[in-house]
Amino acid sequence: MASTVFVNDARVMAKGQVTIPKNVRAALGVDSGDRVTFIVDGTNVRVVNSAVYALMRFQEQMSGEAEKVGLLKEEAVAEWITQSRREDNAE
Repeated sequence: MASTVFVNDARVMAKGQVTIPKNVRAALGVDSGDRVTFIVDGTNVRVVNSAVYALMRFQEQMSGEAEKVGLLKEEAVAEWITQSRREDNAE
């Protein structure tokens, strides 16, 4: 994946609000109404797309769980999903 590096700034308004510059919103993949997450590490702050961050955290937490229940191949996971959907639709 190609990485684009750029620097941009924004003014902090009286109520602590900032407008995220258009090119930064594009890089994050966020639009009006979307949420962003601020990750603070000492004096450094990262702003990330909240949906992407939540998915990354979920994937980290679920790492290794499929293997524990015997889903060792992608095909096995796909079959489990299909079967689960069939059971849900049958109810």
